[in-house]
Amino acid sequence: MQHSILIAGPTASGKSAFSLMLAEKLNGVVINADSMQVYRDLRILTARPSVEEEGQAPHKLYGYLDASEVCSAADWTALAIQEIRQAQKNGQVPIVVGGTGMYFRFLLEGVAEIPDIDPEIRTQVRQWCENEGSAVLHEWLKGKDPDLYTRLHPSDSQRICRAVEVYQSTGRALGDWQKNNKHGPLYQDDQKGLVHKYVLTLGRDDLYDRCNRRFDIMVQEGALDEVAALKNRHLDSKLPCMKSLGYPELSDYLSDKLSLQDAAEISKMQTRRFAKRQLTWFRNQFKHWKMLDTQYLESECDSLVKNYFKKTID
Repeated sequence: MQHSILIAGPTASGKSAFSLMLAEKLNGVVINADSMQVYRDLRILTARPSVEEEGQAPHKLYGYLDASEVCSAADWTALAIQEIRQAQKNGQVPIVVGGTGMYFRFLLEGVAEIPDIDPEIRTQVRQWCENEGSAVLHEWLKGKDPDLYTRLHPSDSQRICRAVEVYQSTGRALGDWQKNNKHGPLYQDDQKGLVHKYVLTLGRDDLYDRCNRRFDIMVQEGALDEVAALKNRHLDSKLPCMKSLGYPELSDYLSDKLSLQDAAEISKMQTRRFAKRQLTWFRNQFKHWKMLDTQYLESECDSLVKNYFKKTID
């Protein structure tokens, strides 16, 4: 029986701790589904599991890319399914955990088969975004791909550019292409009841408090040293890793453009806003997943383990 566990939720909701609890009880392998934790350069700032935590259970797809690289959702999906099947082959339970909702959708719903984009169009779209900002392109999408327009934040330049270039290159909205997805690699398992799907949720005030406290701890534990090392590489500012929560503000502090207090306050605000969007997105998009209140995770863990074994025996 090819069981797997998926754990989604907003930043700072306790996903890593919960996945580790389950991994220790179920002989599990923790597989990363967070688009920032794939990069090795910002372990502290992206809240990757610590070296000690990684020693408690096998962890996969954490810190496996350099900051100079780009990882698409399709790239991640191909790697993730390899890790999931390898874990199952070894008699282990794959536990996929993270806050990037698109990664989970690709695993379950599949990837749209979109024709190759004309390189000239891609260059033009990226230049347009650089000259006028992602908010302008986002507004352009309103009349071309209204569904995706409502789902994307105006600052999400990478996904906005992708949507614009698809429309300009194919004449069809990215949302239309996505409606014709092939099933994802876990679709059949899910239909058989072998995929156990959970969303961690908590009250907004508690979530905001967790975000604030975690950022302070990150700074205490050396986030500034990480930012300084990455900043000294002079990489393209449009790379995904360079947009990690907190990186732009702490980088500005190191360049004497912001005080540390201002950098921290702005970073916390951005993190709270991001967490709020994540929480809303998961609640709306993953309505059929089981919602778990974060404050009860420890008591839930035993019942989840018992439920898992029951389903395995059945």
